[in-house]
Amino acid sequence: MVSSVLFLYSGASNLGVSILENTSIYCCLFFKQEMELSLIGLQNAGKTSLVNVVATGGYSEDMIPTVGFNMRKVTKGNVTIKLWDLGGQPRFRSMWERYCRAVSAIVYVVDAADHDNLNVSKSELHDLLSKSSLSGIPLLVLGNKIDKAGALSKEALTDQMDLKSITDREVCCYMISCKNSTNIDQVINWLVKHSKSQN
Repeated sequence: MVSSVLFLYSGASNLGVSILENTSIYCCLFFKQEMELSLIGLQNAGKTSLVNVVATGGYSEDMIPTVGFNMRKVTKGNVTIKLWDLGGQPRFRSMWERYCRAVSAIVYVVDAADHDNLNVSKSELHDLLSKSSLSGIPLLVLGNKIDKAGALSKEALTDQMDLKSITDREVCCYMISCKNSTNIDQVINWLVKHSKSQN
């Protein structure tokens, strides 16, 4: 942020005013940023586990699947993140679009070890992104459960999800493990950089 600093000074016979322009004083300024995100993906992809790992650093094998949606606020430094954790069962997918409107970013979680459901996951993602109300919203795709045997590589997931065909918005992909906290710091850094409200 560029600021103007006003200095008052006195000479032998007069009082003058000098304005120093274009002075950055980052060390003296504190900004609070807020962002709103929607976490979507098929059931059992690990969305709720991701919320808990981001919020507390803790992981549990006994997560209860989200029914409908849950909302949680997480503070990281000077950034407050409002997370919508949306159910991934077929009956809840029709409401994804509603909760993705006007968010700072869409976070799409994929079980990278669940080969049987990759085509469904791809279809649901591309169907969602075709909605005009979501045009231009940045997309973060997370290939979760890379700690499991048979989990796809980043290149394979990018290909299977046809991410290179998405050209109307920023697209980023990370491979993560909520269980082992692999690359969670990178995810948080990406989210913070995409904070929508910067004062």
